[in-house]
Amino acid sequence: MLISCVAYENGRKLADIPVEDISEYVKRPNCFVWVAIVDPTREELDQMAQEFGLHDLAVDDARTGHQRPKIEEYGDSLFAVLHPVERIKTAEGAEELLVGEVDIFVGENYVLSVRHRTRVGFAAVRARTEREPELLKHGSGFVFYALMDNVVDRYFPILDSLETELEQIEEKIFVRGSARSNIQALYALKQKLMLLKHAVDPLMEATGKLYGGRVPHICAGMGEYFRDVYDHLHRIHETIEGIRDMVTTAIQVNLGMISLSDNEITKRLAAWGALITVPTLIAGIYGMNFKNMPELDWLFGYPFAITLMCAVDVYLFWKFREAKWV
Repeated sequence: MLISCVAYENGRKLADIPVEDISEYVKRPNCFVWVAIVDPTREELDQMAQEFGLHDLAVDDARTGHQRPKIEEYGDSLFAVLHPVERIKTAEGAEELLVGEVDIFVGENYVLSVRHRTRVGFAAVRARTEREPELLKHGSGFVFYALMDNVVDRYFPILDSLETELEQIEEKIFVRGSARSNIQALYALKQKLMLLKHAVDPLMEATGKLYGGRVPHICAGMGEYFRDVYDHLHRIHETIEGIRDMVTTAIQVNLGMISLSDNEITKRLAAWGALITVPTLIAGIYGMNFKNMPELDWLFGYPFAITLMCAVDVYLFWKFREAKWV
């Protein structure tokens, strides 16, 4: 579905134009066309490929819509794949991460953004660039930067929510009976971190090529801006690694708490076993019915045996209670 098709000249908006006129506007000097489409049909994408003269391999990748984050050069044009991440609520009320895909075709006089599986568009990016005509004079290179910057900035609120989620789990680690739910929550958090890591790390590597070494012609003069995007990605990468280390530590602490709990249960069972074993031992001795047992004919033998059992058990119970085994 076509969202917008706008022509710009010398950093200012000319007009919304029909798709059929795109090829005419891209031939003008100091003019470029910015088109945004979402979940396009095969026919719509083929039409865009014809109007802009897109490379067949890049079009095939955009048509598939399941690509790894990357930035590739095709002659004088660029093809970029970004993975925006959004928070969504499930039917059960739980929060999950939705990983979408944005394919961006960038040429000297055009920018085409193709969105897949995303709810949030780039209307804010378009409004921002139109408010900065001096920067928009850089043409398609600045629009490419603005789109990348917007996608990367969306990662920060996701990271904040994951940090908050980890803090909430850590508060429950020492709560009795919460071990199983804590481990489940920690592994769910770790999966979310991996989703974000898979979106960030490949893009960080690709972005590094846009401001250092041989910079693509389209990005010439925009090195400071793309370096800023790289710095943001690097900060996000470091934060992800820090949270992953904390999650790993939290899992180990939680497993340690489970081991301590198991040890407590074992000690309690051993204590109660001892309390039962001593009377059983005494009763067993007096129940062997040997003929030459002096106590069998003793008038106070039975109350003595009962008293002995109780006395020993009371003593053991006191010692176990003192050691906090019972």
